[in-house]
Amino acid sequence: MPRFFIRQNQIEDNKIKIIGEDARHISRSLRMAAGEHITVCDMQSNEYDCVLREFGESEVVAEILDMRESENEPPCYIKLYQALPKGDKLDTVIQKAVECGVGEIIPFESERCVVRMKPEAEEKKTQRRNRIAAEAAKQCGRSAIPAVSATVGFNDMLSGAARSEVCLFCYEGDGTKPLGVILKEVCSRGELPKSISVVIGSEGGFSLGEAARCRDAGMIMTGLGKRILRTETASGFVLSCICCFSELL
Repeated sequence: MPRFFIRQNQIEDNKIKIIGEDARHISRSLRMAAGEHITVCDMQSNEYDCVLREFGESEVVAEILDMRESENEPPCYIKLYQALPKGDKLDTVIQKAVECGVGEIIPFESERCVVRMKPEAEEKKTQRRNRIAAEAAKQCGRSAIPAVSATVGFNDMLSGAARSEVCLFCYEGDGTKPLGVILKEVCSRGELPKSISVVIGSEGGFSLGEAARCRDAGMIMTGLGKRILRTETASGFVLSCICCFSELL
């Protein structure tokens, strides 16, 4: 069943007004008609079974038949801090991270990033990245669309990630603790952490100085196993491991 996302202010008198691109998609691309059913999510973990009733020039009105709390969101809020990779790899990271349950994605610059943020292009890139996240959320049945922020610097990443209850700094150097051991500890205390941050480096990883700063900020230095993962693989791997410990066991 087609899935669409709205804000709470679009709900009134047991009806939902769908506007903009979604309204055009329903009427023009999908060629749906009155009487057909859709699923609508309000970004507050609520899902609505709806039947289409009215079609206007710029909006579609659907009647709510049933409401339920979504079971498709993970039990803890996960922020992914991803150092800018080359080419279109970030598109893949965003798509797969959304499928794996991420709550928010924050690209950042580190010393070894080959790609650098271009301020004049950042707004368009951020809009495009959020469209990728929205499409992935629709495809995989999420009840909320994870936001993709504009690119931040290393210092902003450091201060933001360190505020989470648990912060995993993924590092291939010395002094790390296996991811499985960490997750077994934080997910077996009787209560899951409310927030987890995951920090992933670019193709060149992190410098020794960056690693030291993250360790000093209280991040947990974690290794991802005996094989070296590509940057576009690492985030999906970590998120899948978190999902296994928090949802599947």
